[in-house]
Amino acid sequence: MIFYFLMTPIILFVNMLLLIALCKIFCILVLLPILLIKWRKFYSKKREERQQTGTVVGIFHPYCNAGGGGERVLWAAVHAIQTKYPDIHIAIYTGDLDADPEKILSQTEKTFNMKLQPNIEFVYLHGRKWVEASTYPYFTLLGQSLGSVYLGIEALNNLTPDIYIDTMGYAFTYPLFKYIGGCLVGSYTHYPTISTDMLKYVYRRIAAYNNRRIIARNPLLSGGKFLYYKLFAYLYGLVGSCADIVIVNSSWTEEHINTIWKCPLKTHRVYPPCSVEHLIGLPLLSDEEKNKCIRIIAIAQFRPEKNHPLMLRAMFELRSILKEEVWEKVKLVCIGSCRDAEDERRVKDMQDLAKHLALDKNVEFKLNVPYSELVSEIQKGTIGLHTMWNEHFGIGIVECMAAGLIMVAHSSGGPRADIIETRMGSVNGFLAEDEMEYAKVIASIIQMPPKVRNAIRIAARSSVNRFSCEIFEKEFLRAIEPFFRSKQE
Repeated sequence: MIFYFLMTPIILFVNMLLLIALCKIFCILVLLPILLIKWRKFYSKKREERQQTGTVVGIFHPYCNAGGGGERVLWAAVHAIQTKYPDIHIAIYTGDLDADPEKILSQTEKTFNMKLQPNIEFVYLHGRKWVEASTYPYFTLLGQSLGSVYLGIEALNNLTPDIYIDTMGYAFTYPLFKYIGGCLVGSYTHYPTISTDMLKYVYRRIAAYNNRRIIARNPLLSGGKFLYYKLFAYLYGLVGSCADIVIVNSSWTEEHINTIWKCPLKTHRVYPPCSVEHLIGLPLLSDEEKNKCIRIIAIAQFRPEKNHPLMLRAMFELRSILKEEVWEKVKLVCIGSCRDAEDERRVKDMQDLAKHLALDKNVEFKLNVPYSELVSEIQKGTIGLHTMWNEHFGIGIVECMAAGLIMVAHSSGGPRADIIETRMGSVNGFLAEDEMEYAKVIASIIQMPPKVRNAIRIAARSSVNRFSCEIFEKEFLRAIEPFFRSKQE
């Protein structure tokens, strides 16, 4: 009797758990499919009722006015579609609420020297804060990815396209637009949201910009983060594989995407567009024409992964290698765009660090410069500097090489895999990893005979034609052609 009395609550508890489990199964197998079908019908009806006629291509790029390499790809892709398919209606989903269409197109022409047809619709999104890293101090990758779904719903509600192309890497929006919005889905991925390299860094407990030192030092926290990254990578692979056409910007990105998304048959490598045609035609100035100044040009947005502090530490080490009279002729010019107040704060931190290292007379920061000034700065330079670890490609690297700079980039990612060749007899640039190695390479370039430097500059120029805007547009159109063929059929 006592045993029965004790067992009764346990039996009731087990029955309750079974009931909850059955309810969940019922919701997943019955209610969820019904909800998805109704949701898809809702967007199908919105597509039929929209004002735009013909095929609508919606391009998801919440930071379309940022002026970086990703934006160059966006506008080159738009230009390619406008040229090949003039009757296609193009809509850009953007969160740049402070910029009207005329301002965005004017800024694009000024920054990238690219003239576009004005018949582009801009769909303004008010929830961009949900994809910003600052919104999520913890679990940033997951937070931004789920936030992109929210932003995707806002985009889908404002305009339901026939073809959806994401040019910023928000893979968690793909199932939304494909299975609920009923769209064909394309992706141009610059950088995988999570890579096998990131997993290795966490597993080996190596501190980096995306792996805080406090976590790297603690085995328990590192183990938890590694499991979190493994789970996130699994989800990232599921959503990424939903894309109908996948385009990647380098062999490094292609390798990581194929490893995680597991869809190599629908993946195309299309190098991003670089303005090499114009830059190759610039005359190579001699040391005398540069007033014997040694300008080191660094082109990169002021984001943490670009690792500007490494540039400054390399300059600090360089000072100890060079003679004082040579050092006085050296200047590092950091050129880049600032997207928001956080980027501006980061520039201020770099300026303070330069003063702390007594480099303020040898370092200059130029923000949001027009294309004409950028070209002028590159032409006056001698050396190009790039310090991002695992840079996915490196448009700035290619353009510096085309203009005649001797490039020093991080020995990883796209620069090592696709751009810079260091084998004897075919050297077109140099690679380095830490500040001392950067300093030694820069010092060796400064001390080279002019003939040796010119041979490297000419080799660099000869190697960059494969990254031209013309080839990008041709390869991009070839990759997305099945979208338009299916619509015509």
